[in-house]
Amino acid sequence: MKKKALALLMTSVMAVGMAACGNNGGAAASSNTDAAATTSNDAQATADAGSTDTAAADTASTNTSSGNGVRLLNGKPEIDAQLQDLAKKYNEETGNTLLVETIGGDTSASDELKKMYQADNMPDIFVIEANQADTWDGMLVDMTGESWTDKTGFELTNANMGTIGFPYTVEATALAYNGDLLKKAGVDPSSLTSPAAWREACETIDAQKDALGITSVFGWCAEPANLGWSSGTHVFGQYLDSGLKADDTTYIDLLNDGGQIDEARMKAFAEFVGMMNEYSDPDLLVDGTYDNQVKGFTDQKYVFITQGNWCVTEDTGFECGFAPYAFEDGYNTIIAGPPSYWVAYKDGDVEGAKAFFNWCAGDSAQKILVNDAGLVSPFDDCKYEAVNPFYKSMKSYIDAGNYSGWHTMLKKAGLENKTCQVFADYAQGKLDADSFVSTIASVIKSYYAE
Repeated sequence: MKKKALALLMTSVMAVGMAACGNNGGAAASSNTDAAATTSNDAQATADAGSTDTAAADTASTNTSSGNGVRLLNGKPEIDAQLQDLAKKYNEETGNTLLVETIGGDTSASDELKKMYQADNMPDIFVIEANQADTWDGMLVDMTGESWTDKTGFELTNANMGTIGFPYTVEATALAYNGDLLKKAGVDPSSLTSPAAWREACETIDAQKDALGITSVFGWCAEPANLGWSSGTHVFGQYLDSGLKADDTTYIDLLNDGGQIDEARMKAFAEFVGMMNEYSDPDLLVDGTYDNQVKGFTDQKYVFITQGNWCVTEDTGFECGFAPYAFEDGYNTIIAGPPSYWVAYKDGDVEGAKAFFNWCAGDSAQKILVNDAGLVSPFDDCKYEAVNPFYKSMKSYIDAGNYSGWHTMLKKAGLENKTCQVFADYAQGKLDADSFVSTIASVIKSYYAE
């Protein structure tokens, strides 16, 4: 079993925490190492977590022995400080110790896990994406029946291993919008549930560009080197899930059955993307960066951008919300759910991990994760409202049941590195809608055949 898992680990492409949050920036590689929660950093490097051009950070190299506390490997460096505070609170309230080891900069959590596995130095808790579960077949703890599972519908389950994933946050992606600009333009975002409504809105906004002070309707970047992770994961994910209920796996199942697509659905999706190409900032579209895209949105130069709630975490001074990729009539969903999960290693401190998860679903932990870390709680009884500007819009979709699953995370690992080039060629005018469909079908089929 160990040899099988190691082989899968060495060949899998696991960009934990990057595919969903879009944060290439690093922070600290750190670990809090005693019951009094004194922080000790064996490998420390800092960088601007909001930038995609970051300095390299060292690998977290703290080797804590068993019995010193439950070890958690965190793959989101932007919340390292808040998780250290969480560990302190956990110790204060329970007497138990949580050792947070954070990976940042040029080292991903998955790369560190490979080293830890080879060195027989696995953490008790680590982060995975849903499509990585089978890599750990038989090696993760089944937490079915734990008290925290009664308070959320977002836990990760697996046919072979049971309930394996603890959801520590919910993220959403759709077409993020500036509500103030839409109001000025006379466009109601709740009406954007069909291709015709979207086309009319684009024409209306575009005709008022000078009066609104905007550069373009959309801030959409299909440049594959800088934003291939976004086009190949988030935008492509809309083909898989837009308009579907969260548990509907029709198109991801088709995709994972040898790389098949529904050509009629893909054609409708391609035509919608073609409209985005038409009404986007041409410079950003073919040669932009994540920073350019987000800055254009926060500077109110773009009415819509193709990102999620992670792109803006502080007050913008204008209303933020989400509109669906309604490439067929009646679509009214956004993609929402956990981008990744915490799991417990079966050969680690199982009871310690379970105890932490049950506490983490409670009030004290949720207060820190929501109010301080800016996460959106997946737990039904959480009384804290996230400070994220998109929170109210996200909550309205989730409460109404109008959300689709993050099934893009279940596609074959690395597929986004292939499909992103097709989006780029389409944006550059090398393809039309029909050839986009035929090309992406061929690319996907070939990748699944490898």
